[in-house]
Parts: sequence; C-alpha cells; structure tokens
Amino acid sequence: MFSTSFNPSKHRFFIALLPPQEVQDYANGIKHLFAERYHSRAALKSPPHVTLQPPFDWAADDFSTLVNTLSEFAVQQAPVPVTLSGFGAFIPRVVYINVIKTPALLELQASLMAHLETILKIVDPVSKTRPFAPHLTVGFRDLTKQNFRAAWAEFQHQPLHFEFMVSHLTLLIHDGERWNVCQQFQLSN
Repeated sequence: MFSTSFNPSKHRFFIALLPPQEVQDYANGIKHLFAERYHSRAALKSPPHVTLQPPFDWAADDFSTLVNTLSEFAVQQAPVPVTLSGFGAFIPRVVYINVIKTPALLELQASLMAHLETILKIVDPVSKTRPFAPHLTVGFRDLTKQNFRAAWAEFQHQPLHFEFMVSHLTLLIHDGERWNVCQQFQLSN
C-alpha cells in the first residue's frame, strides 16, 4: 500500500512515457489552469506522462537491478507512436487528456508489466483487474465533485490533438513531495 512516510531503505517509483517538451508545456499550462480555476494542484506534482507501470516500492540498495532490467527491456522495444485526442474523465474526480489506445501502446504496456512481474516480481494488483486506460492527467484527486462538474463542462468538448513518437521509457522517483525523472531508457529495437 502507498505510504507517504519516507523510508530511506526503499524508494517509490513508477514507469511512464513522457511526451516531447512542447506537449509537456501545453499539458502543464492546462494543469496550472486547473490549479487556479478549479483548486486542483495534485497533478502538478509530476511531469505530464502516460503511466505504464503504476507506483511501486523498490529497495534503495538494489537500484542497479531495477535499472539493468529496464535497460534490457527497453533495447528490445521499438519507439512508440502516441496520439493525444481531446479530453476524457474518470468521474467524479479526474480529468485527463485522452491517449488513443493503439496496438503498439497496448503491447508495450502489457510487455513491460509482464517483464517486471516475471523478472522483478513487481505486480500492481489493481492493474491486473482492469484494462489499461492510457491517459495524461490534468486534474485529479483534490478536484472536488463540484469543481469536477465545472471543469468537465469546460473541457469535455474542447479540441486537442497531438501526434508524436516516444523513444524512451522514463523511470520516475518520488522525493517525498513530488515525482521527478530519475532515469530514461532508450527504446531502440
């Protein structure tokens, strides 16, 4: 279970795809709008991303095993095309930029989860019970139901479209306050 207390022997990580900087800048602009207009600041605690492997704890003294496993996985994968199209919601608390489910994206996520489970015994029980829903969160958790309704009314029909290639897996680490890029792994098949 997620713990907010700091444990020096373990670190909290997750693995994601990060869009190019100009798309991150656009998404961060929307996150700031959510913070100002809808009092939802939680999404500002991580760079814009598409989560492939949800947060997990890993022993600090075994970091090299995690890095080596991700490196070995990444070199066997091809860069993946990503399309962002419009907005979506997980009612009643989350608004996100919609990520189109493509076979390449679904395969990368499924392969990564299977690889981490087989090699490192990293398993997210919730992910095992529901289908992968790629998204890029702009407002969540601290979004009240009232503010969710107002935000969703504003964004549900707003056009947005980006297409790009992602050539790295990104390992993010939690510093006790926010998520930061820890390391990137080139997708080079």
